[in-house]
Amino acid sequence: MRFCFKYIACFIFITGVVSCRKPYSPPAIALSGSYLVVEGVINSGADTTLIKLSKTVKLSSTVTINPLPGAAVAVVSDQGAVYPLTEAANGSYISPGLNLDNSRTYRLSIKTSTEQYLSDFVAVENAPPIDSVTYTVQSDGVRIFANTHDPKNNTRYYRWDFTETWIFHSSFQSSWKSNGDTVVMRNRTTDQIYYCWKSDTSSTILLGSSAKLAADVISNAPITSVAPHSEKLTEEYSILLRQYALTGAAYTFWQNLKTNTEQLGGIFDAQPSSISSNIHSVTNPSEPVIGYLSVGGVSSQRIFISSYPLPIFWTPTPIYSDCLLEFYLLAYYPQQGGGPINQENEFFNVNKGAIDPQIPVQAIVDPAGDVIGHTGSSPECVDCTLRGTNVQPSFWKVINTTSR
Repeated sequence: MRFCFKYIACFIFITGVVSCRKPYSPPAIALSGSYLVVEGVINSGADTTLIKLSKTVKLSSTVTINPLPGAAVAVVSDQGAVYPLTEAANGSYISPGLNLDNSRTYRLSIKTSTEQYLSDFVAVENAPPIDSVTYTVQSDGVRIFANTHDPKNNTRYYRWDFTETWIFHSSFQSSWKSNGDTVVMRNRTTDQIYYCWKSDTSSTILLGSSAKLAADVISNAPITSVAPHSEKLTEEYSILLRQYALTGAAYTFWQNLKTNTEQLGGIFDAQPSSISSNIHSVTNPSEPVIGYLSVGGVSSQRIFISSYPLPIFWTPTPIYSDCLLEFYLLAYYPQQGGGPINQENEFFNVNKGAIDPQIPVQAIVDPAGDVIGHTGSSPECVDCTLRGTNVQPSFWKVINTTSR
């Protein structure tokens, strides 16, 4: 009985504590300030320079991306040469190959409708070539690594990002399509919707340093991993790795940013620290700017990973688990009697007011060889372009979608 009362007392105490908890809104949520965010690298070589500008948003806001259009952005050398960037969509500013003089220093100039920002002058730091991008097959998936070195021992600090692309297919391969009042054969060369490609970019900060090593060598730096049952490994997966050389100050910036955004949460994790940028507001010097400008050539390397050598039991988790193939006849006679009903017009023909229109898949043929209807399914089960693009990337090896 004593133990019973003890448990009851504990329950009452815990219930009281929980019931007294009140929602807490940190002051930072209500702050009205909106600060400039600068993303990108000035490419000193023949590749395109891309700078993205945005403004911070409140933690309580439902908006997560706040691009900054309408700015005048330019690269300025220490000799006064100006290289304007052209505004593109969504706060992006680009320039084709600048081919800068590696012996000079450069800064970024940003002018908005109300403020001007300048970065510090930055020396050119060209990334050495990537030696290799490798991968290992482990029980928890495919792990991808980077290997590089600088024979001159000048780089020491590295950053990577990547773009991954993979091919996938819909649940059913359609050889037919609705064309007004009829169903016609689909051109599987120019109008195939079975195979598509999808891409994604890295979302974590990837850093490496050889500063404490005798030689400037990075070996098996972890880049990313792909789960064994991911759709990315259905047929073929490709990753394009980009490598940047950093100064010591730039490396410290990115390391602090990584610590503050990815490595907090436990009592033994590093504590938040201030992040110093080399980009400043001329109009309001006390205003913080988020970002760090680097200048240099970027090295890159692409690899492909085919699904065929991977373990056979790595079956991708079904994306289309609820897909069903239905049968629709040109002349369907209801059991209650009456004239024939053209089910295809009811389910395929948008012009006829079809509710939840389906996409025809294959023909239904009678013993005489005549087409008497078609199978069909919902668009998300047939049309892969709802989740990707059927335009084959230029870097992808040519595939024959008509014979697969």
